Amino acid sequence: MVSHSGLITVMQRAARKAAPRLRRDFGEVEQLQVSRKGPADFVSMADKRAETTVIEELRSARPDWAVLSEESGEIEGDPDKPRWIIDPLDGTSNFLHGIPHFAISIAVEDRRPGSKPEITHGLVYQPLTDESFWAEKGRGAWLQDRRLRVSARRHLDESLIGTGLPHFGRGDVSNWSQIYSAIAPEVSGIRRMGAASLDLAWVAAGRFDGFWEDDLDIWDVAAGLILIREAGGFISDYRGQDRMVERREYLAANGDVHSKLHKLVAKATRR
Repeated sequence: MVSHSGLITVMQRAARKAAPRLRRDFGEVEQLQVSRKGPADFVSMADKRAETTVIEELRSARPDWAVLSEESGEIEGDPDKPRWIIDPLDGTSNFLHGIPHFAISIAVEDRRPGSKPEITHGLVYQPLTDESFWAEKGRGAWLQDRRLRVSARRHLDESLIGTGLPHFGRGDVSNWSQIYSAIAPEVSGIRRMGAASLDLAWVAAGRFDGFWEDDLDIWDVAAGLILIREAGGFISDYRGQDRMVERREYLAANGDVHSKLHKLVAKATRR
């Protein structure tokens, strides 16, 4: 059994407590009450219930920590303490269409005074498969008790790349098309799965050799950032810099593939 910190235990407990209800709701997806909060951005009662459960569990363990969650926004806490960053149901559209690819994502952001905020712990949990991808700064990335490493592939023509597609109300179709046109002829395949947290976890696990997407929110990617890094991978914005959250651009892969993808993306997006 791999040992991990108490924070990972808290995060796993919160995700697993929310999971049974998500599984039940997924089995009855046609009966869900659905409200619309924006263009092509649906939120279900399942999403709200999962968020409530996760937040209650996390705040029970760390009552003075702030929370940033997709549905509830910012819940204030001690500004000198870390905060939780939560997506209680990443892949909501998949969920509502009966597609079994969604996850609960939880991360810890350390906000020490005078320092740049840093993600130190991350968990991506797939309720249907019971896969728990987790990472801690300096202690590696794991799937349950198995150590994760990014893919060892070095050549683009062997690489399977994940992405996210612009859709109604989100993303820049022209920009994405330019990047796709540059990458697609060079790689063995491109996949769009519909849950960025799992996409990044799959890069950490070596299932995807790389990934790119923009216009993502911090709760979509926070846990994935540390999973990639602790699995030996690289993640940057499209310019190869560490300003992903600011620019809302994410390019992830192992070192060799990242370098090659970055050159293609930089050339495609050069203004």
